Amino acid sequence: MSQSNNYNEPLLHYASGSTERKALEQALQELKSQVLDIPQLIDGKEIRSNDRHEIRPPHELSHTLGHFHRGNSQHVQQAIDAALRAKTDWMNKSIDDRCAIFSRAAELLAGKYRFKINAATMLCQSKNAYQAEIDSACELIDFLRIHVHFYKEINNIQPYSPEGIHNYSEYRPLEGFVLAITPFNFTAIAGNLPTAPALMGNTVVWKPAFSQIYSAWVIMQVLQEAGLPDGVINLIYTDGPETGDIVFQHPEFGGLHYTGSTQVFDHLWKTISDNLPNYKSYPRIVGETGGKDFVLAHPSANVKALSIALIRGAFEFQGQKCSAASRAYIPKSIWDTVRDTMLDILKQVKTGSVEDFTCLVNAVIDERAYDKIMGYIHYAKESITSTVLAGGIGSKEKGYFIQPTIVQVTDPMHKLMQEEIFGPVLSIYVYEDHQFEETLNLINTTSPYALTGALFSEDEQVIQDVLVKLRFAAGNFYINDKPTGAVVNQQPFGGARRSGTNDKAGSMLNLLRWTSPRSVKRNFEPPVHYDYPFMKL
Repeated sequence: MSQSNNYNEPLLHYASGSTERKALEQALQELKSQVLDIPQLIDGKEIRSNDRHEIRPPHELSHTLGHFHRGNSQHVQQAIDAALRAKTDWMNKSIDDRCAIFSRAAELLAGKYRFKINAATMLCQSKNAYQAEIDSACELIDFLRIHVHFYKEINNIQPYSPEGIHNYSEYRPLEGFVLAITPFNFTAIAGNLPTAPALMGNTVVWKPAFSQIYSAWVIMQVLQEAGLPDGVINLIYTDGPETGDIVFQHPEFGGLHYTGSTQVFDHLWKTISDNLPNYKSYPRIVGETGGKDFVLAHPSANVKALSIALIRGAFEFQGQKCSAASRAYIPKSIWDTVRDTMLDILKQVKTGSVEDFTCLVNAVIDERAYDKIMGYIHYAKESITSTVLAGGIGSKEKGYFIQPTIVQVTDPMHKLMQEEIFGPVLSIYVYEDHQFEETLNLINTTSPYALTGALFSEDEQVIQDVLVKLRFAAGNFYINDKPTGAVVNQQPFGGARRSGTNDKAGSMLNLLRWTSPRSVKRNFEPPVHYDYPFMKL
């Protein structure tokens, strides 16, 4: 694929009998035939501990994929020390040298490692083949390639130099080290959060979610093979509070790159604020957090397209996307048709193992998530203002399986319309057609989040009006499409309000956050007299 920013890595579709389907099935078999021993990686060295933890597929709890070596406070400090030691040599590398490493990593993922990273994501995070392909392969490849392109563009942004003077901007890295805290749900995000600051000359301590360690280890293998120097990215498996106690009191803490829950991000922000006097510089805080993402249908909506968007947007990857369609507002005039269409579709949707390629829906990530989601479903069943129309059934006997669940509410401020569930639960409020304007206000005020949203309408004037009136309701807004599936370099991703700092992952805007620009002026004709012309008689 061209290095140009005009293209994205082509998706493989894994159709039955295809070459890529056979290659992926072979990779799945190979990984399942092994029991991996996964160390931390600090300063390029594999670090093992006596605290080993099992990794099991969420959809097949009887199988052991491997064990990871959990770290402690000593390893946090070692990772910081390694990052600081590596900093000078790394930031002094030429732009071309740094770019070459990440470009090479993208090529490795597109070729040699493609099926391995997808298989690891499928097994460890219970993603089906297509969801893994668009995430762990294509999106991560796109992140790496487009960042290289943007980095070169950034360095070409230079000030004007009049005659006799040379002005230039140097896009320095931040002082100190960056902490990357990454989530379980997207391998691409897990890879992007440490590599984006690293490309800009920063060195990084990377703490992934325990439930994503399996694919995180593959990412580090790719980066090492691509030539990333020791200590530039240090991978640790440590407890959150234990990590924070050391990182956020360190005077060289330079920045946080985070994706996860809003509540944790709030805590981290406050902790950083409380420690401001300790730091050499004001740390950069970049975070993408929760969402309660909406789909609004106008009476003019294409019912079939709307129904498919709701099913895919709510239930792909079991709704474990911060952008998942979680609440929908449907006009009464089309509701019966939308409902019946969705229920007919769900009769065909299978839930099961990622190794059964006929399954659209797989397992949620772990027992804690399962219990939380089933708690919301139980609440919906007990509430007098909600009715479970489909699903509502779960089992954790063999894996953490929850059937796709649709809940109709009569109270637009129902708990399930306001709170992030992060599971396969779609809540729907049916409004009277003449209350469309009031519904816009409901969308804008019901939830504290502002990540993604979608409008379905065939009326151009309605589309333009809604774009204005819901300007701040979503950082990524979709017209006649589901609110998930942002593509790197096509829809830069992020949200505001309680959804994060909206620094737009996959864009130049995010990369600029990891720089501390220096303006340099060189005067070829410096003045030799103190006085100015206006002072002469």
